[in-house]
Amino acid sequence: MRYSILSMLCVVLLGVGVANAQTLKTNQPVLAPVAVEQFYAQTSDSTVWIKDSQYDGLIAALQGLEAHGLNPEHYHLSRLMALKDDAGARDRLATEAWFSAAAHMLYGKLDPVSVEPDWTAAGRQADLAAVLKQALADDAVAMSLGQFAPMQDEYKALVAEYARLKTLADVPITPVPEGDVLKPKNTGARVMALQTRLVELGLLETADITGTMDETTDLAVKTFQGGAGLDEDGVVGAASLAALNRGLHVQLDQVRVNLERWRWLPADLGRRHLRANIADFNVTAWADGELQRTHLTIVGKQFRKTPVFSDAIGYAVFNPWWETPNSLARRDKLPTFQRDPGAVERLGFQILDRSGTQVNASTIDWNEVSASNFPYRIRQKPGAQNALGQVKIMFPNQHNVYLHDTPTRGLFAQRQRAFSSGCLRTQDPIDLTAWLLEETPEWTRERIDSVLAGGKETRANLASKVPVHILYFTNVSEQDGFIRYLDDIYQRDQAVLNGLRAQPR
Repeated sequence: MRYSILSMLCVVLLGVGVANAQTLKTNQPVLAPVAVEQFYAQTSDSTVWIKDSQYDGLIAALQGLEAHGLNPEHYHLSRLMALKDDAGARDRLATEAWFSAAAHMLYGKLDPVSVEPDWTAAGRQADLAAVLKQALADDAVAMSLGQFAPMQDEYKALVAEYARLKTLADVPITPVPEGDVLKPKNTGARVMALQTRLVELGLLETADITGTMDETTDLAVKTFQGGAGLDEDGVVGAASLAALNRGLHVQLDQVRVNLERWRWLPADLGRRHLRANIADFNVTAWADGELQRTHLTIVGKQFRKTPVFSDAIGYAVFNPWWETPNSLARRDKLPTFQRDPGAVERLGFQILDRSGTQVNASTIDWNEVSASNFPYRIRQKPGAQNALGQVKIMFPNQHNVYLHDTPTRGLFAQRQRAFSSGCLRTQDPIDLTAWLLEETPEWTRERIDSVLAGGKETRANLASKVPVHILYFTNVSEQDGFIRYLDDIYQRDQAVLNGLRAQPR
C-alpha cells in the first residue's frame, strides 16, 4: 500500500482541508474537526482542559515542535496563548491543536505521496485519542507530542544538528566570490575568502589563511568535498562553490526536510533490510539495528530518475539474461544497432519477433526500423558484456527497478553517479547477494561461486524476504553523529520545504 490504512484514516478523521480561515475566527477547529468531534463524543465532556497545568503543558509541547522542524504557529500557538484565561473559548481549539500536531509528528506534515508519487512505505501507528486521554489524566501533556517522533538514531542526530544550527543562525559566513575554478597553487583574494570559509567550517586554522592554495588548503577542500558527496579533487568548481556558500538558513531548511522524510517511514524498517539512498549513491545493509555493509551505487539519470518506494527482496538471479525493456530497446539500442549493426552479435544480443522466434540479426536492415514501428524483442545473454553483470537482486515492482551488477564498473570511481536508466547498479553485488542469502542455508558462498562459474542463469530464492527501502535523504548521519549535507541531485527538497512552510488547511 502507498500510505498505511491507519494514516489515511487519520487524515480523514482529522479533516484536513475541510475547514477554512473563517472557522478559526469563531474558535472552532480548523485542521481536525472530525477527530475533535469524535473525541468529545467519546469523553461526554464539553471541557477536557480543566487544569491550567494541562494547558501550560500543551503550550510547552507546541513550542517543542520547533525542535523537530515544525512551525508551532501552524498549531495556533499565539492564539492559544492569548486564550489562556478563557477556559470556555480555549478548550476545543486546544484539543484540535494537539490532534493536528500529534498527527504531523506521527505521520509527517505532508502526505508523502504528494511529493513522492511512488511512495509505498507504511507509516507508524498510534491511537491518538487514547494517548491524549492518558496525557490529560496524568497531567503529562508537555511530553505527549515528543513521544511520536521517530526513534531511529538518524532522526535523533538530525534533531541535534538542527539545535546546533539554531544556536549559530545569526553568525554570518564568509562567501567565496564567484569566478574561475580555484585549484592548487592559485593565489589571491578569492583564495583568502576560501580559506576563511574553511576556517569557519573547522577545516583550517586561522594561521592557514595565506592567500595561496597550498597543500593544507587542498586537503581541507578535499575533506569538505568528501563530506558533501562531491568529487574529492581539491578543485573548487561550481558545485563545490555552491556547497561552500550554503548558509546556515539553507542548512536549517535541509535538515527540516529530512526530518520530515524520517517521519514518513515505519518504526521498524525490518530486522534485516536494505536502504538505498539515491542522493548518497549507496546501498546499506542493516541487521538488528546495526550497519552491516555499504555498497556504492549508480542511480537514475536526471531524465530517468530512480523512484522512491519500499518493497521486499524475494530472490536473486545469477548469470541473468537481460530482457531489454521495450522503451530502452527503442530509445537506446535501436540507434546503436543503426550505427553499428555488428554490435548485436558482439554485445551478445538476441533478436526475437513478436511470436518469440529468434531472428537472424544479419537479415535485419535496422535503418528500415523506427522507434514507432519496432517489431522486435531484444535480450542479452549472460556474459562479460551483459548489462546486468553477474547478478540481479529482485523485488518485482511496477517500476521494473532492481539492484544489479554492471560491466561498466569504472563509473564507481566518480562521486556523483547518476548514470543509469532507473535501476540501481551496485558495486560488489555478489558480496551483497551472499549477505542476503546468509539465512538461506542451501545457498553457501561456495555454491554461489560454483553457479557463477557455470555461466548458466540460475535463480536463488531467499528463505525469508528482506525489506528494501529506496529513499532520498540529502542529509546523512554518520555513526559518530556527524551530519553530511548532500547535493539535491533530483531537486526534490524544495517541494517538501514548501509543504512544511505552508499553513495547514
